[in-house]
Amino acid sequence: MSGSGLSRERLDRMRDVMSGYVERGDVPGLVTLVHRRGETRVEALGTMAAGGTVPMRRDAIFRIASLTKPITAAAAMILVEECKLRLDEPVDRLLPELADRRVLQRLEGPLDDTVPARRPITLRDLLTFRLGIGAVLAPRGTHPIQRAMEEAGLSPSPNPPAIDPDEWMKRLGALPLVHQPGERWMYHTGSEVLGVLIARAAGQSFASFLSDRILDPLGMRDTSFQVPAEKLDRLPPSYRARPATGELVLQDDPADSRWGRPVAFPSGGGGLVSTADDYLAFCRMMLDRGRHGGGRVLSRPSVELMTSNHLAPEQRSGTRSFLGPDEGWGFGVSVSVRRFDLATTPGRFGWNGGTGTSAYSDPGEDLVGVLLTQRHMDSTTSPAVFQDFWTSAYRAIDD
Repeated sequence: MSGSGLSRERLDRMRDVMSGYVERGDVPGLVTLVHRRGETRVEALGTMAAGGTVPMRRDAIFRIASLTKPITAAAAMILVEECKLRLDEPVDRLLPELADRRVLQRLEGPLDDTVPARRPITLRDLLTFRLGIGAVLAPRGTHPIQRAMEEAGLSPSPNPPAIDPDEWMKRLGALPLVHQPGERWMYHTGSEVLGVLIARAAGQSFASFLSDRILDPLGMRDTSFQVPAEKLDRLPPSYRARPATGELVLQDDPADSRWGRPVAFPSGGGGLVSTADDYLAFCRMMLDRGRHGGGRVLSRPSVELMTSNHLAPEQRSGTRSFLGPDEGWGFGVSVSVRRFDLATTPGRFGWNGGTGTSAYSDPGEDLVGVLLTQRHMDSTTSPAVFQDFWTSAYRAIDD
């Protein structure tokens, strides 16, 4: 590809590798996007639905799950830049539900075996997932806090919560923290709290703030918390695979999709739908250090702060199934701190979504990749289709 430093022949090979996942029935269809130095290669492969005949389309709208998290973090940084939020200010002012926290003495202990939090939760804690509560990496129902989160509708999930933000915060505030604020990285819940905090700080709904300040300025016309009726034909079904057989089981049908109705809780952790081209617009803004067109969405220092590692080694303890051996965490994104395989370079940032999505940006290579599928991840470990996409993308670099 002229000027991009990408090999057309090797990108063709990527298409063949990705087509193999469709032909084997691992995924009904997928969209791949590789962008470098102003040039973009997109492939839409397979079909919109398992067993269907309608071809996958470039403008298919996918449930992007945790690819929502970087957008939520960017929204929070807009408010920091406007001095409506401060990174190290306690969030109690706007989130009184999180004041005067109690902390479990031990993970496996009863919910009333607690000590006082040593300090309040801050915005920085939410952005870095060090607020003290989140996904507990143990089999479902192993610990009382897991069962309590599940019963309250607070368990991390690719599906948005079914209760409104105020009720969600009330229930969260009724539970103890698992760790002291700032002590350990715990996945997901920080992004959900961020969405509520942003709405209260901005004085408008989280959805409208995202539209006004990020989605509309970037031209992300198909990115939202709800798919309008006239676009539902572009929403593929989503599937899970049966553990024993690999058979795809329908999880969300466009004909009666939860994303086809107004949402009770605009989930900052995983509620958005988007397209490959829309998400590229966000990634390019981040790669361009906040610039878009003739203006800015974020300042360069904000993007640099977001895409720096903020975790000390002890704070990453027990995160290996989420974060690779040389990955840290910034604000809403993982950050590579050392090259440890073909597709990872220092400074590369991005994340994966549990509904089968992956997007990373690499400033050193001036590279963006986006992979969208409609098959949920089977575990927190990146599936083979993700690994092969990224290997193929980096293999295509030709300079």
